[in-house]
Amino acid sequence: MSENINKIINELHIYEKKLLKELEINENATPDEIAENTGLNIKSVMSAAGSLASKGIIIVNKETKEKFSLTENGKKYAEIGLPERRILKVLQDKKQLAMKDLASLEGLDKKEVNISIGWLVRKSWAKMDKGVLSITDVGESSKEKLGDDESLLRTLIEKAQVSKEQLDEDMAKGLSALKERKNLIAEQKTTLHSFELTDLGREILDIGFTIEEEATQLTHQQLKEGSWKDLKYRPYDINAEYPIFFPGKEHPLRRIIQEIREIFLNMGFTEDKGDYLESAFWNFDSLFQPQDHAAREMQDTFYVKNPLTCDLPDDELVQKVARTHEDGGNTGSEGWNYDWNEDIARQSVLRTHTTGISTQRLAKGELPIKMFSVGRVFRRETFDYKHLPEFHQVEGLVAAPGINYQNLLGTLKEFYKKLGFEVRFRPAYFPYTYLSTECEIYLEEKESWIELGGCGMFRPEVLEPLGIDTPALAFGLGIERLAMIRYDLSDIRMLYKSDISWLREVPLEEGVRFD
Repeated sequence: MSENINKIINELHIYEKKLLKELEINENATPDEIAENTGLNIKSVMSAAGSLASKGIIIVNKETKEKFSLTENGKKYAEIGLPERRILKVLQDKKQLAMKDLASLEGLDKKEVNISIGWLVRKSWAKMDKGVLSITDVGESSKEKLGDDESLLRTLIEKAQVSKEQLDEDMAKGLSALKERKNLIAEQKTTLHSFELTDLGREILDIGFTIEEEATQLTHQQLKEGSWKDLKYRPYDINAEYPIFFPGKEHPLRRIIQEIREIFLNMGFTEDKGDYLESAFWNFDSLFQPQDHAAREMQDTFYVKNPLTCDLPDDELVQKVARTHEDGGNTGSEGWNYDWNEDIARQSVLRTHTTGISTQRLAKGELPIKMFSVGRVFRRETFDYKHLPEFHQVEGLVAAPGINYQNLLGTLKEFYKKLGFEVRFRPAYFPYTYLSTECEIYLEEKESWIELGGCGMFRPEVLEPLGIDTPALAFGLGIERLAMIRYDLSDIRMLYKSDISWLREVPLEEGVRFD
């Protein structure tokens, strides 16, 4: 006896051994016969068969049997005839029928009449012209000749049931036609199983084995009494296949958002939230973006019809922002040199960024400030592999005496380090910050630097109208772009496709890094 065969036999479950013994006596035994002879239920027999098949000891063959019978509606038509046959009998006498005459035919409702017209034309028994149904030559000659569907109805009413194997070509055509009508044919599918011993199975039976109860777990009583010493234990195969479980878990994008939130909270930031619907004043004007700026155009911004406008803050703040736009106000700037329009500032928009949350927080004047916000933003982007009209953005703000550009770089360096990335900074331009910087992270597998966010020190034109006389640093990050890097995605749309295979496979263990 080879060591491998001995190992297989020792690891067989008692149900598997019982099934094999039955096949040794009668290799053609059905699952029901095996269940009756062994005292097992049919579920246990099939479970044992599946286990033996996975080990290559038997082959489980499946054969599906299909049987067809008539529903109550089908029996009715088998007895009184299909609706088109009943109309045909009237046509064979009258030759023509107007629609109003069809509607008044005894024993036929409106739905049956409408269906019958289609079948009469389809079978070439009649033709419809200008609301008049006329019999054809085929219809005249079909007085005694039954169609395939009618023949099958007659067969089914006589035999009650026929199997798929009993259907000839004409009956198969009739079955297809009757199935189109719905609720005439009842279909019953039965799967028959049979077992076949493999060479390995025959070898195991030739060697032989004993059937005896084996312990797979111990009870408190057995341990207390010591009877566990006399039990026969079933060996376990530690290399055996095991079922794959797919427990619930956070969506990958949600997991990154939570990770970012935890990082900022651990760095001493507080979280602020804003509304999706915002006024153009807070979304653009408070950030010193001129009212003719390209970002405000319809191709970049979603403007809302209901409500069409939003309320503005107090007049003093509005006037300060207006003067800053027009001539720089008290900032020492020249402003944008145009006539600021309050109606434009009142427009309702879906926020294009979360930076408006920062200016609203600054307007409260509660210094010092160290806050962040995470939320969805909206822009009129064309769907493609790297753009979506909705995406998430994280915004950060620190405002306090003594805050400077070095604090900004140090804060972001620590943030990206906690995310698992090496970061570098490059000069950039943003309308509402100066100095302005882009943050780039290094991807070793791509051997390249990728731009991931922007930052800078808020300009005086942003701070002075809000009543802030201390420096303030701000930064923003697109979360979907980070997710694409984390999960090695080439298409941003994958994050929202609900692809169950990808969602199951993507690792989300606590503390995992993908750098």
